Amino acid sequence: MSDHDVDVLVVGAGATGLSAAYALQAAGRTVLVLESRERVGGRLWTEEVDGVDLEIGGQWVSPDQDALLAMLDELGLETFERHREGESVYVGLDGERRTFTGEQLPVPPRVESAMARLTTSLDELAAQMDPARPWDMPGARELDQVTFLGWLEQSCDEPEARDNIGMFIAQAMLTKPAHTFSALQAVHMAASAGSFSNLVDSEFILDRRVVGGLQQVPLRLAERLGSAVRTGHDVEKVRWTDDGVTVTSGDLTVSALHLVLAIPPTAVTRVRFEPPLPSIQRETRQHQSFGQVIKVHATYETPFWREAGLSGTAFSPYEVVHEAYDNTNHDESRGTLVGFVSDLRADAVLAMPAATRREVILASLSTYFGPSASAPLTYFESDWTSEELGSGAYGSSFDIGGLTRFGPRLREPAGPIQIGSSDVAGLGFQHVDGALRVGAELAQAIIAG
Repeated sequence: MSDHDVDVLVVGAGATGLSAAYALQAAGRTVLVLESRERVGGRLWTEEVDGVDLEIGGQWVSPDQDALLAMLDELGLETFERHREGESVYVGLDGERRTFTGEQLPVPPRVESAMARLTTSLDELAAQMDPARPWDMPGARELDQVTFLGWLEQSCDEPEARDNIGMFIAQAMLTKPAHTFSALQAVHMAASAGSFSNLVDSEFILDRRVVGGLQQVPLRLAERLGSAVRTGHDVEKVRWTDDGVTVTSGDLTVSALHLVLAIPPTAVTRVRFEPPLPSIQRETRQHQSFGQVIKVHATYETPFWREAGLSGTAFSPYEVVHEAYDNTNHDESRGTLVGFVSDLRADAVLAMPAATRREVILASLSTYFGPSASAPLTYFESDWTSEELGSGAYGSSFDIGGLTRFGPRLREPAGPIQIGSSDVAGLGFQHVDGALRVGAELAQAIIAG
């Protein structure tokens, strides 16, 4: 390609990069997207496994995700409701399995009261925060210097209440132990969903799925961009001045006026920059890391739990699988359960031989749904930590004190280089909604510039 054959080069064909490229192309800019994988979608990936379409990455749509809902409309994609009829299952601190309906977990009254107080506290803190600028909220520095576990222990003396509230952010969202990230990071997770109450409401946050899988969003964006998207091109080097960039990928060299790096913060260091990025840009990303989670898909001849009056929804901070849902596709007679194993428990099961790990995980599902759960027709683990380019899920977060120290640097460009992904989103943080918002913002920064 000749120099400045394109106005903008985009690295990364996930939701962020493709939405940025789509907006730039619509504004009349010439664009090229390079993706190192042989597929588009990034952390969105639908794959057929033993005759069943599984959403290996992100999959859910909630009613507050305006950017995603608008994009689904624009791309002509349909959604269907997650199955949720019937009773849900909870395993408590006492090891007892209990069923319930609605959102309130079946815990003793004193635990329920303590959980309500913690929820109110987190809602009040989240309401004081602009999720795009969490470091600006009152008391941000103090909240960023205490771990979420420490904050829970200071705020509540009921262990089961702390464990449940902690689960919804630590295991279920940041996929890190609650002692490894700050209370401010926890409040940001809540504020990015509108409130902590939204975050813990599975009826709300896990409302719908996309027919054909959420990867349809990047797939259709790539279709519209056509030959501007090239997979199998791993960007190795970026030379840059204030006047533009020259990017090298194998034997391909491309020059552009602007560069959009639409990749996770942890992947930025895989690229060699000449001259190096400003040191604060490098250091900021050294303090962000992914959590650890395994997404388990188990498909059965029928959704047997429905016949037993169960919804397929289950929670327990004490089980190997801390949450599970009915993940049956809209046109399937077979039934699929999806379960999640995160942080310390993921560490433990990943150290086991594969057959033992499967046995332990299915035993946990059986605690919720009975012995039929131990014998699926097909079983598949999505382990994003084993994937070099993603190196974790669902989003990256800072260590203690990192959000106030480095957060304001996240959106800063370096000369002609814009960097962003769902990991730096305010609203929709670590979700596709956030990826689309960030993609649009990166594009607008170039268009307006």
